[in-house]
Amino acid sequence: MPTGKEWQELYSDCRPTMSVNLSARQLQQPNLLEEISEVLGATELEPCGLVLEITESVIMEDAEANIATLEGLKGLGVKLAIDDFGTGYSSLAYLKRFPVDVIKIDRSFVHGLGVSPKEAAIVQAVIDLAEALGLKPIAEGIESAEQARQLLEMGCYVGQGYHFARPLPSTEATNLLLPSHR
Repeated sequence: MPTGKEWQELYSDCRPTMSVNLSARQLQQPNLLEEISEVLGATELEPCGLVLEITESVIMEDAEANIATLEGLKGLGVKLAIDDFGTGYSSLAYLKRFPVDVIKIDRSFVHGLGVSPKEAAIVQAVIDLAEALGLKPIAEGIESAEQARQLLEMGCYVGQGYHFARPLPSTEATNLLLPSHR
């Protein structure tokens, strides 16, 4: 089974990342930075290849304290993503203060593309907001070629969903990503 480090070496031309969800409990752990640092050292994963995803609702639970934790994580060199963006109660005042790299557009909005002009307007607004703040928008839950096409036209160039592949074991994912399959 390939490791994250092996993927970084195998696909160095596309700078692969591994995303890991961070729970509210984990975010509050006083030794979180040490644990992440130890894992990076033990796995030899380049920090820029690790994306820690925190849901919008979790990040807003104790925004002031979380900013300090997020800044510490950024200091380790990892990337940070706000997951399920648009489904919680984010304050734009806080959003500009969070040291994040990615906004993940929630699948509930992506699902409405091609069906609801309001959903398309929300997706476009999130993409525009991300761009204005220097963040990368990533669309979740892409299930059709039409959704992927619309997102590209809107300026969202990264996405995930069943349209591309169902969840796979690492060996199968490696085979899918081999140059002969690109």
